[in-house]
Amino acid sequence: MFLRRLGVSIASRQRFAALTQARTFSAASSASSEEVKLLEDLLRRAKEREIEVANNSAAQEDVLPGPKFTVGTFNALSAEGLKTFPSHKYEFTPLADNPDAEAHAILLRSHKLDNLQVPESVRAVARCGSGTNNVCTAELTERGIPVFNTPGSNANAVAELVLCSLLLASRGIYEGINHVQKIFEEDGDDAPKVKKRVEAEKKMFVGQELAGKTLGVIGLGKIGTTIANAVGGLGMNVIGYDPSLSLDAAWSLRGESVQRAGSIQELLANSDYITLHVPYMEATHHLMGADEFASMKPGANLMNFSRAELVDSASLRAKMDQGAFAGKYICDFADEWLHDHPRAILLPHLGASTGEAESNSASMAADAIINFIEYGNIKNSVNFPNMEFQRQSTGPIFCCSHENRSGLLNQITSVFANQGVNIVQQRNASRGDAIAYTVVEASEDAYDMVEHLNDALLNCEGMKSSRVLFSDGRIGGYAVKH
Repeated sequence: MFLRRLGVSIASRQRFAALTQARTFSAASSASSEEVKLLEDLLRRAKEREIEVANNSAAQEDVLPGPKFTVGTFNALSAEGLKTFPSHKYEFTPLADNPDAEAHAILLRSHKLDNLQVPESVRAVARCGSGTNNVCTAELTERGIPVFNTPGSNANAVAELVLCSLLLASRGIYEGINHVQKIFEEDGDDAPKVKKRVEAEKKMFVGQELAGKTLGVIGLGKIGTTIANAVGGLGMNVIGYDPSLSLDAAWSLRGESVQRAGSIQELLANSDYITLHVPYMEATHHLMGADEFASMKPGANLMNFSRAELVDSASLRAKMDQGAFAGKYICDFADEWLHDHPRAILLPHLGASTGEAESNSASMAADAIINFIEYGNIKNSVNFPNMEFQRQSTGPIFCCSHENRSGLLNQITSVFANQGVNIVQQRNASRGDAIAYTVVEASEDAYDMVEHLNDALLNCEGMKSSRVLFSDGRIGGYAVKH
């Protein structure tokens, strides 16, 4: 088997086997010079074959038939993460500087993407981060363009900052630092007095320990579960609330360390600290409002490292001014209502601001684009269904984005049947009533009429876009219905 993989001929392998068998039956006899010569010849040829295979593989990696795929970018993206794109297949262009570029995909972070900024050549959009409220997702869905995000890529970075915020809320660290600075400004010329004041006035910042306290985690996705698992090492109890807890998230929770709450109100009533980790959408707008603040324990602390709009800041300010909210609010966003209140600590959106998180996000977004652009697969899309598709032949593959309506699959298969083209395999998936995605692998003879087939697919009633994947990696045709 080993010699066959190395490309040694059948005759040589048979001769080698015979000699080996002969040696087995006559172990006492010494190896003949002919055997030694044969073995040396086989090893030399195996080495030559190994070098030939390596050279051919390297040559194939350096050559892509036709032009490269172009990824349009907004924002400064991690150079390390962008290395995920094979350099012999992909190139980049900043769309802010080249708005007319024919990009095949868009990669961005915080840029507010308008539908008019998305060229007709674009097949996919990926955001380096979990939230996509800066992307015109509804308009792109109408155009048959999937939008990808990178859930969990910044989980460790955000979780570490939440752990930091627990201490900021508990020990008067931020206030103490500012007070020491104030003492130096007032008595900085008198070092003994400064030391005496610091020691005497530290009682102003007596805090509480985390051990034995309860942390309520609203949203048990990747970030929420990472935090829930981490605080156990600090001796904290954990209550979690997530009506749509995924199986992966459930498995990632350690043992029975997290008690599940039946409602947000139940969690709020039993938590000393509350941390928010849910996406922002219409249903979660002002998730924390006047009623929720009233349900919290006296002196409980609230942390928001998800989206500013999850908290009704005006209502929270009123509660603070009334003395009804006696804890701390620590937020990762600028807030016009709370920026000057002593019970609020506002950070400049540092949650994912680590080199590691930015690299992870860019790499994960790149993987999503590559898998969709080259293979038609979909994972981590916020508007399209998941799809895993494996090629079975060298024929062209047609990827269709369309309305989720009855009868459309029959229209698609009829396009191929009318031209006498065999379908090797077909997969279909939908996401609610808004969008469906169908992948069809056709026989090789479809290459002779690939443009005609793609145009015919686009003419199907309810079709949004259709594109072709070639087996040799070339950029296939792409059509969008206007």
